[in-house]
Amino acid sequence: MNLPLQRDALRVIQDIVAEATGAPLQGEAERRLEAVLEAVAIGASPAPAGSAYSQREVTILFADLRGFSAIAAAYPSDVVLRVLNRCFAIMTEIIVRHYGTIDKFMGDAIMVIFPGDPATPRDHARRAVLCAIEMQLAMHALRRQHEGDEVPEMFMGIGISTGSVMAGLIGSDAYRAYTVIGEEVNLAARIEAFSLRGQVLMSEATYAHCKELVHVGEPIEVYVKGRAGSIRIREALGIPALGKVVPRQDQRKDPRAAVRLALDYWQVEDKVVRQPAARGTVRDISYRGLLAEIERPLPLYTELKLAFDLPCLGYRAEDIYVRVVSIRAEGARHLAGVEFASLGAETESRIRLFVQKALQGDWEVSALTV
Repeated sequence: MNLPLQRDALRVIQDIVAEATGAPLQGEAERRLEAVLEAVAIGASPAPAGSAYSQREVTILFADLRGFSAIAAAYPSDVVLRVLNRCFAIMTEIIVRHYGTIDKFMGDAIMVIFPGDPATPRDHARRAVLCAIEMQLAMHALRRQHEGDEVPEMFMGIGISTGSVMAGLIGSDAYRAYTVIGEEVNLAARIEAFSLRGQVLMSEATYAHCKELVHVGEPIEVYVKGRAGSIRIREALGIPALGKVVPRQDQRKDPRAAVRLALDYWQVEDKVVRQPAARGTVRDISYRGLLAEIERPLPLYTELKLAFDLPCLGYRAEDIYVRVVSIRAEGARHLAGVEFASLGAETESRIRLFVQKALQGDWEVSALTV
């Protein structure tokens, strides 16, 4: 049931009530009726009398278009909106086909609820994972359709989590909407932040519900904002029984976080660190390397020693030895892509944690300045 149908149903019920009693439901009674229809729309049990919320196990899916801000800046608005609408129309059809309910569109992102049914307690997670894989297959087909056209390429990252949530009407008489709230909603959004272009990541709880169906990669330990320790997530690679394979578009093995960190670097020649240090800026960073803004170009495969601060962790990463694997000009500056060749275990662990915090919009990370 979608929003227009809910409104039509509400009007019909109000007409029936008015015919039977002489007046439609008003005030709190009307709000309770609206809540019942909204609950039915997402497959949740209507809240009992006197209760504003109901609780149920669901699977939450977050899907986000990668690099949309850069796309919006590079193309005319009518082109961007046309392609975005085409993309979301296809995604909506797939979601509805798998009995998912779109909770909201958030700019270039979608939040979807897959409600549980006591008769088939694991089905919602299976439908969510299959839906996510088919969404990535559809995105791949859409990009091929756009080849040769002057339209931007669209890539999507997806995160999925399963657990108990509260469902109910949020807002006031001026505006209110039925939605779900709870830790699993936050967790699905956090997991989505780790996904690369074309990737589907899921929580352990989701995997436990569908492990006999989905083929996955090795478990990944990640830091999630709001959790004391790390959690385990898995990448969905496909569903062998259905012949479906996720067409990954990003060959990187690790996520990359955009930052601005002051950088000291030294050129290494014949295993000797040359003095003095030069200054640059770290523009983005992953578990295995970074992109550095430097003053002059360096030959490919130049060896460097790096040092930079990780402010939100109160840690200075030092004695990092890297190799230049790409170089390009950007105005008067140059951008060097480097891969880590040698670094200590603690530094490696701190960089990994820093990247994960940055990906989740940690305030102290996002506010960094050189």
